Amino acid sequence: GGQPRNVQPFSDEDASIETMSHCSGFSDPASFTEDGPEVDEEATQEDLEYKLKGFIDLTLDKSAKTRQAALESLKSAFSSKILYEFIMERRMTLTDSIERCIKKGKSDEQCAAAGLACLLCVQMGSGIESEEIFKTLGPVLKKIVCDGTASIQARQACATCLGICCFIVTDDITELYSTMECLENIFTKAYQRDRDTNGVSSTHNTVLHISALLAWTLLLTICPMNEVKKKIEMHLCKLPSLLSCDDLNMRIAAGETLALLFELARETDADFFYEDMDLLTEKLRALATDGNKHRAKVDKRKQRSVFRDVLRAVEERDFPTEMVKFGPERMYIDCWVKKQTYETFKEILGSGMQYHLQSNDFLRNVFELGPPVMLDAATLKTMKIPRFER
Repeated sequence: GGQPRNVQPFSDEDASIETMSHCSGFSDPASFTEDGPEVDEEATQEDLEYKLKGFIDLTLDKSAKTRQAALESLKSAFSSKILYEFIMERRMTLTDSIERCIKKGKSDEQCAAAGLACLLCVQMGSGIESEEIFKTLGPVLKKIVCDGTASIQARQACATCLGICCFIVTDDITELYSTMECLENIFTKAYQRDRDTNGVSSTHNTVLHISALLAWTLLLTICPMNEVKKKIEMHLCKLPSLLSCDDLNMRIAAGETLALLFELARETDADFFYEDMDLLTEKLRALATDGNKHRAKVDKRKQRSVFRDVLRAVEERDFPTEMVKFGPERMYIDCWVKKQTYETFKEILGSGMQYHLQSNDFLRNVFELGPPVMLDAATLKTMKIPRFER
């Protein structure tokens, strides 16, 4: 019966169980201070690193299922704990694994690898090491984004990854512009799908166009003002056509991008004037009060909520301030640029967003939060409000 097959170190189920059991406690630093026996943090850290080394090795496995499970396990750990020193020693190995999985893997594996690349750069922050990672992965990501034969999901994940990694690492202005151009070439195709007179029909490419538009918008927020002006002139007259798209998420992405463009335009020029203002506000008001019976109730509610804010931004230059709590700290999101940046990182970090806002130097720098607040276990314990009081 031929050679006996090697038993895999873990199945998909084991991978998720191992990672969950190991990483679930890292999403909240206060979990170390719960009542109960004291945890030996050094042993826990060693145990985690041992498992992570195993997952890194498994990203080279022959089985696509095993590679993907290993990538997902690494993503889980990277989003829920700061692992700077561990990653620093292995960044080239990780970069090579990610590159190989994006080039050779199928759709799901490519998506997992692109997600891990984002988290790798988030962990490393904006230093020379991240630049090296992006120099290697940038061309590979661009190739997939522009490859019409690749799966839409893989192209979508690579577009998001391209935007986030470029946002984190790019000091090189020409690299920033070429990345934006690559994303523009994708989402401007949505402009060209105007139907006869009134709207844009969504296609299976719409999810890709949305991701490219949002990634491009994120990069616009770090452009020099003269470039911002050029981009506003180029896109402000075309973006409103996407408000008529069949796809709710495309309408919302276009609306929020418009609000952000108006915010940036008014920052660069206090007397900024938009010629088709009446037509645009009419469109936005219709979406903010949409009662279309053919739309699902949840979709209508979501759309009306977003477009009320967009209309206020365009008409009244107003932004509804939101507050984000993490540990003992508070952060106020008081403009569209900050909102767009926060939503982007929340999307990739998931439940680990609060932990990273507390502990990740790079993210704290982006949101101008200053150095991390150092809290001892006793302070953390006193901060935990009993459920009854809460």
